[in-house]
Amino acid sequence: MSQEKSLTFHAYYQQWMELYKKDAVRQITYDKYIQTQKTLKALAPDLMMNQLTRQIYQTILNEYALTHEKQTVLDFHHQIRTAVLDALEEGYLSVDPTRKVVIKGTITQQHKVKFLNQQQLTKLLAQLNLGDELNWDYFLLLIAKTGLRFSEALALTPNDFDLSRLTIAVNKTWDYKNAEGGGFSPTKNTASVRKIPIDWQIAMQFAKMIDGKPKEWPIFVTPGKKIYNATPNDRLEKYCRKADIPEISIHGLRHTHASLLLYAGVSIGSVARRLGHSNMNTTQRTYLHVIRELENADTDKIMRYLTTLM
Repeated sequence: MSQEKSLTFHAYYQQWMELYKKDAVRQITYDKYIQTQKTLKALAPDLMMNQLTRQIYQTILNEYALTHEKQTVLDFHHQIRTAVLDALEEGYLSVDPTRKVVIKGTITQQHKVKFLNQQQLTKLLAQLNLGDELNWDYFLLLIAKTGLRFSEALALTPNDFDLSRLTIAVNKTWDYKNAEGGGFSPTKNTASVRKIPIDWQIAMQFAKMIDGKPKEWPIFVTPGKKIYNATPNDRLEKYCRKADIPEISIHGLRHTHASLLLYAGVSIGSVARRLGHSNMNTTQRTYLHVIRELENADTDKIMRYLTTLM
């Protein structure tokens, strides 16, 4: 990386991401770094590295926050901060300009709920049309029962189903955003390579569906046909409305799966491994609301138990 002290902030960031992130993260992740660099260039086109202070950095975040929600601003900050810490270590900066920043943002818009309760999920699954041919309804069922990511479920081939051991192997994703129509890609992280236990009911359903299918081709992908995530999401929304339950997204089905497991008493570690999280901290942050609710219930159990000791 160039050691010129006159380097602009956005130019340093571009050099940094090309050196440390290119070919080290998935393309979809790298595209986010590219967008961050473009945003930095637009917000501070002439800012030199040796001019970067806490006040200036806060000003950049504040300007970005004028048109973005708080969580988006936080993600933007996180993508920049790693590069800034490297710049500090390399001598471009004398102090950390990201220390004690304040994250602001526009008022959060109304979003879909993140997950359903067990009764709502049961109503949703009752709407699915599970016929004799694979369709998007089987896709929705599979994610509800496994917590797979959208791209992981798309990449499943008949070879990934071990029906005798009741497991599904996750070792790749399907790059459905690829302009050429898709293709296999690596998983999000090494922890995402896993085997997910499945129940005998869904094993029996998919045993029939994958019979006779090409062993190494994704069961939900038609050769030469591009996939848009809006297609199953629209179908899911329609079923939610028909069942008179809150509308959720495909990713909301994944959240629903994890939340219901936690409510059922499954440990955070087991849920994290099932979801393919790289560490339990991700699971704890994502499902903090569930964990707190369970902790309150545990406190009640503890108090009831302690009263029996007298």
